[in-house]
Amino acid sequence: MTDSKRKVHHFSARVYYEDTDHSGVVYHANYLKFFERAREDIIGITVLADMWHQHEIGFAVYNVTIKYHDGAVFGDLLDIRTTVKKEGSYRIVFFHEAWRPNGSKPAVTCTLELVCLGPNKKLIPIPDLAFLMGVET
Repeated sequence: MTDSKRKVHHFSARVYYEDTDHSGVVYHANYLKFFERAREDIIGITVLADMWHQHEIGFAVYNVTIKYHDGAVFGDLLDIRTTVKKEGSYRIVFFHEAWRPNGSKPAVTCTLELVCLGPNKKLIPIPDLAFLMGVET
């Protein structure tokens, strides 16, 4: 999924017991939390907070496709690898991969599309944000 032409962002996510199901494998929905944290790290929490508090602008998930290949387990330190592509004026696509330690393939892959919403939850064009500089369009 990661394209060698795109800059890859790495984010570490520790798998805690609370992230797992009764068998010690990461509960499927928790990968979305790991990917959300990676996106916040890419965009910047201060930037996101300012967008919300100063301008009433936020992001919403428009579409997500997730595939599970090899479940991570309690104690793993996952490498969340993310690339970004801006598609038009209204959509940003994040390509996430969760890699287990010493993995030969991603444990989970995810394509997640975000749109930007302004006041009254109206669709607005994606603002010019620093993390988008140099991002493939």
